[in-house]
Amino acid sequence: MIQQQPVETITSLIQEGEFFKLKQVLKGFEPAELVELIEAEEEREQLIIFRLLPLQLATQVFEYLDLEIQKHFLNNLTQDKITDILNEMSPDDRTALLEFLPDDFVKELIQTLSEPERKVTLELLGYPEYSVGRLMTPDYIAIRESWTVRQVLDYIRVHGGHSETLSVLYVTDERGILIDDIRIREFLLAEPDKHVSELMDRRFVHLRAMQDQEEAIEVFRRNDRVALPVVNDEGVLFGIVTIDDILDIREEEDTEDIQKLGGSQALDEPYLSIPLIGMVRKRAGWLVILLIGEMFTATAMGFFEEEIAKAVVLAMFIPLIISAGGNAGSQATSLIIRAMSLGELSLSEWWRVMRRELATGLMLGTILGIVGLLRILLWSRIYPDEYGVHYWRIGFTVGFSLVGIVLWGSLCGSMLPLLLKRLGADPATSSAPFVATLVDVTGLVIYFSFAVLFLSGTLL
Repeated sequence: MIQQQPVETITSLIQEGEFFKLKQVLKGFEPAELVELIEAEEEREQLIIFRLLPLQLATQVFEYLDLEIQKHFLNNLTQDKITDILNEMSPDDRTALLEFLPDDFVKELIQTLSEPERKVTLELLGYPEYSVGRLMTPDYIAIRESWTVRQVLDYIRVHGGHSETLSVLYVTDERGILIDDIRIREFLLAEPDKHVSELMDRRFVHLRAMQDQEEAIEVFRRNDRVALPVVNDEGVLFGIVTIDDILDIREEEDTEDIQKLGGSQALDEPYLSIPLIGMVRKRAGWLVILLIGEMFTATAMGFFEEEIAKAVVLAMFIPLIISAGGNAGSQATSLIIRAMSLGELSLSEWWRVMRRELATGLMLGTILGIVGLLRILLWSRIYPDEYGVHYWRIGFTVGFSLVGIVLWGSLCGSMLPLLLKRLGADPATSSAPFVATLVDVTGLVIYFSFAVLFLSGTLL
């Protein structure tokens, strides 16, 4: 967190036009502090601060800025400055930026790159949008098994400056096929004359260039790695993917799931950046679907219109009944989607999930049913005329209905994500509002079925 005093100093230096002093002050900041500082300033001040940064520091800062600020800089910096920054950026971060820019603008920017950087960028952009190939960087250290530890360390001193990470070195054969990966600590602790082959165990984890990015997240999680090699179908090492890129993808996936759980399409842009029409379009579809679903609730109530007319008291508990079922369903669907996201359960375990939710839903429904029954009994003692002489029957109707609707809500909420996954759809689509709407309609059927059972011959 940057301190208040430096921020005030920088603001005053900008206002006084003391740009030489400001340039010296900015050199004392870490990249993360500069990112925070720039994002807190107005657009004019952002450009002034960024223009004064040395190229290497400016590149580090640019890679971690918010996308909208990056776009603002690209539109306002000189062409030479943009070219220098893009050429200095790591290939994976540069590719991630270009993905979000208009095609015509991307073509212009690519033409400004140096020949080697242009070739790498075009190769990465050639992979499918959500593939691992889009995330990888070709900046890594590859060594041969015949080398000695001394040769490896000498090679690192010469070529390691441009590597994305030096925590792991990759052993390849003369055809470029990956045969092992070795942590740098093994070389630092080994005798200088020891050969690489003596440090190898030929056991390594890798990703495939065409693999889905979500699968890569799971591979990183299981193996606790900071970087993983990326190979093609023949095993040739193409590049590496580092944990910072995986964390960015994880954040995007989690954000998308949370937005879908809220009952809207994924925004794909920051909340304050998406156009108003775009926001309406993302949210209107689900709201219309949910409204149509709730219309079935009105239809169900119309089907039981005669029962409601005979026992108006039943209408008092409709909000209570359907909200309990919706809440139980929302709980279940949120828990299952998160468990699937973390790899805690698979489709083959659906039966275990069903049994678990049957037991959980029954116990939760019983708890709520008892609370509902006690509330009616207590209220009848305080206000004897509230529910009439048949308050016990009304209490049993509400109590048993709560057991049924909570049990049903738990089952729907847990099974829908698994069903959608089985059909190849996104489990997050079974959002909490969707489950709640489904349970609302069926909950009325359960409620009035118990009403007929307990109140026939009395109120009905």
